[in-house]
Amino acid sequence: MPMSAKEIEDLILKAFPDAIVKIDDLRGDGDHYAAYIESKEFENKSKVQQHQLVYRALGGRMGNELHALALNTSVPKTGE
Repeated sequence: MPMSAKEIEDLILKAFPDAIVKIDDLRGDGDHYAAYIESKEFENKSKVQQHQLVYRALGGRMGNELHALALNTSVPKTGE
């Protein structure tokens, strides 16, 4: 059964409570998503490490309930 955008957002926020999270259903099918995640937890980590943290937050759902997720991760900009 596919995951909803809300379920994805909730799992990410559970792991990164400070995060700004935006989830887009790319095809409207509940199976292909894009996620923008901004968190201070990503500071001093490579993009690969950032994405690994997000996959870990999803608890093994990638490839199962969650078919496709395009990730865009970022550290909050200072001074804003």
